[in-house]
Amino acid sequence: MKQTILVVEDDQMIRQLIKIYLEKNNYHVVEAEDGIQAKEVFLKHQPCLVILDLMLPKLSGEEFCKWVKEGNDQEISIIMLSAKAQVEDKINGLRIGADDYLTKPFEPEELIAHVEAVLRRTGQYCQKITFDGLSIKVRKGEVWDKDRPIHLTKHEFNLLYLFMQNPEVVFSRDQLIDHIYPTQEQVIHDRTIDAHIKKLREKIETIPSEPKRIQTVRGMGYKFVPNKTNA
Repeated sequence: MKQTILVVEDDQMIRQLIKIYLEKNNYHVVEAEDGIQAKEVFLKHQPCLVILDLMLPKLSGEEFCKWVKEGNDQEISIIMLSAKAQVEDKINGLRIGADDYLTKPFEPEELIAHVEAVLRRTGQYCQKITFDGLSIKVRKGEVWDKDRPIHLTKHEFNLLYLFMQNPEVVFSRDQLIDHIYPTQEQVIHDRTIDAHIKKLREKIETIPSEPKRIQTVRGMGYKFVPNKTNA
């Protein structure tokens, strides 16, 4: 599952250069050329990380950064790009919410190193995974079936996240027990997993005529089977 990065830069040549290098490193890239467009793209794609130029038309990078950090309940990481190299400029950028600050000009490999460093700290929790209209937003702890929110318990959420990260992979009951009860000292029986799966199915299987999203593999365990994928 590729991590999505939003590149907000009004200089098309710089934007395309950043995109090329990010895609070469197996990231999914979405773009915006001004602050207003950045808001629209951000809300649509829910990126893991934003690479943000400060000098933007329509809405400045500082204002967009504040909007992301204060107006959304997500902990999205932001790397600021700027020709401003003074210490006070960097301090200001970090204080309004940036996770990193890189001055122009920069080498593309340097930017990739900064991206990797930031995502090592935060990226494992920022995915949004979607199959057949069923979406799991890991950082927000939310599950949606198209426009309908689905309320899951902690164990149900962890099971669904594991399944959606690994479509078509069969997990035994013992593997599922180890996943959702990693530090449990008492014995957890197979029927406990079966009960969690039953409740999870009741919440995500909304159309009886459609194939089940979580299928039983006789003698082996369970697997998540999407009809089609939308990453």
